[in-house]
Amino acid sequence: MVLFANFLMAISRMLSFALQILMLIVIFRAVLSWFNIPSLYQVKIILYRLTEPVLKPLRRIIPPNKMGGIDLTPLIVIFVIYFVDSVFVKSLYYYARQLLK
Repeated sequence: MVLFANFLMAISRMLSFALQILMLIVIFRAVLSWFNIPSLYQVKIILYRLTEPVLKPLRRIIPPNKMGGIDLTPLIVIFVIYFVDSVFVKSLYYYARQLLK
């Protein structure tokens, strides 16, 4: 049981880390979209390719043209990531801690 609990704790920590990295990438992409800096064009392309699979399904539901041209999907994705990390990943971590007791 100890091995399983440690495995769950490791999984929860890795998921939390991955979600935090994804959140930072989405934030960085949103900030870079406000500026047109030619030297960061390659970075924009990389960030676009990393985040577009997450943002594109939401854009079908909430298109930026209907919101006055403002793209709210990065903000929604950040809230969803924070929710998943706070509820599901931390619950998995606390469940693993309970198994160790």
